Amino acid sequence: MPATSEPSTPVDPAAPGRRVEPLGVELLPTGHPVVDAGLARLEALDGVPAEAHVAVYEDVHQRFADALAALDQE
Repeated sequence: MPATSEPSTPVDPAAPGRRVEPLGVELLPTGHPVVDAGLARLEALDGVPAEAHVAVYEDVHQRFADALAALDQE
């Protein structure tokens, strides 16, 4: 029996047979550690099926909201 190879890009479960392709958007550093860390997490989602994005979006949103709230405390 011939060996099968794994696809190089993930398959979109919402559209079987359709591969999830990276967008290739370049994110530039902002110089603010919290923002840069959030952008890095978002960049890691490039090419990942959308249903996996929700938890990361929520986490990054909360971190950004906390960073903005901390500015009000200064």
